[in-house]
Parts: sequence; structure tokens; C-alpha cells
Amino acid sequence: MDPKAKQSWAESLNPDVAKPRIIAKSIYVAAFESLKDSIVRHLRMFFCTGFDETGETIDPKYKTDVLARNKSAVYASLDWLKEHGAIDEADIETFGRVKRCRNTLAHELLSVLSLNGMPPDYEQCFADMIALLRKIEVWWIANVEIPTNSDFDGSEEIDEHGIMPGPIIVMRLLMDIALGDEKQARRYFDEFRKRAGDCAQEAPADGGRALRLRPAFKATHHAVGKAEVVDSRKA
Repeated sequence: MDPKAKQSWAESLNPDVAKPRIIAKSIYVAAFESLKDSIVRHLRMFFCTGFDETGETIDPKYKTDVLARNKSAVYASLDWLKEHGAIDEADIETFGRVKRCRNTLAHELLSVLSLNGMPPDYEQCFADMIALLRKIEVWWIANVEIPTNSDFDGSEEIDEHGIMPGPIIVMRLLMDIALGDEKQARRYFDEFRKRAGDCAQEAPADGGRALRLRPAFKATHHAVGKAEVVDSRKA
């Protein structure tokens, strides 16, 4: 067997190499879907006028003011956000870069698992993607959700740096649990069990689910730390 092909197969089949790459790829794709959802969902709900028996009722202006800008709802929404000062042209270019990286990860998995490894711009694209996600989420909170809240009288300045959007908390949780060390990964589950009481229990030895919840139980997210993505080739 050709030495290069042999090494490629060795990395693809080695769980110590393949697992971290698969996890890192999965988290990136999940983050990208969260970013797309943030771009489209907030704006669509902004034009939502209520609900009927078929679901949401959307103001016709959503089609003329937003969707008419581009055949893609994502890029149409990005253009609207740019026009209203939520993002700028550089942010749209950033979205294009992180999308290309996402496509590489999603469609060239075998290449990622082999000698090629993760795309060279993976870490930068991931950081830029999370920053863009936070920027959009914070803009909606600071410019729409808080000002339209009946409890907000406008007497206090909104501290955008102190806002921690839900999607960012979720992504940090995923990164800590999936990519953090064992102690860091388990502390959320241990804290959850402490707060949940008998609602949660350890997974049985027979390989059952790691977490079982009572149907009515609802968990809340708390402050989380930072995880680092490490390419096994550099570790």
C-alpha cells in the first residue's frame, strides 16, 4: 500500500484522531445552523402579526421588504440587517467564509478524517461565526426586545457587553461538554443532578441513556467557561 494512503487510512480509523475531528465538525455544523436560524427567525417574527388555526400570520411586508431582496431568505435577511445597522458588509463576507468552511466539513468528511485534517481556517471561521451569531442576537435584544419590554422605561443605558444570548450559552455548553476535559465536561451534569434531585440519574451499566428526565422537568442554563478546539495532529 502506498505510504501516504496507509497513513491516511490509519488516521481515518484511529479513534483518537477521528473522534475529535467528528465532534469538532458536528459542533461547527450545529453552530452554523444556529447562525442561520438567528439571521432568519428574528426578522420573520418581527413581521409576525399573530397566530391563527394554521399557525403564524406574517405581515405581507415581510415578502416585499425582506424576501424580495434575494431568492435566499438568509441573504435577504442579511441585507435587511445591514440596511438597519445590525451588521455591515464585512459581516456578510464573514458569513460567506464560514459557510464555505461548513460546506467543506459537511461534504468532504473523508478528507477531514484523513491526512488533510480540519480545514486550515477552521478555528478562525469558528471564532468569527460565534462572534457574528452573538452580534446579531445582541442587536435584537438591545434594539427590539428590551426597548419594547413594558418594564423598561429607558432611564438606564443598555449594556450590550453584559448581554449573554441563549444560543451563545448553548454553544459554550456543547463545546465544554464535547471538547473539554473529563472534569469540565462532567461538572454540568453533576450540577444538574444536584439541582434536579431524583429527576436525573446516572446511566445504567447496560448502556442506557446517560440522562433520564421526568417529562415535566425543565432545566435552566447557567454561566459556562470556554473550550478550545484542538486538532489531534498538533496535540
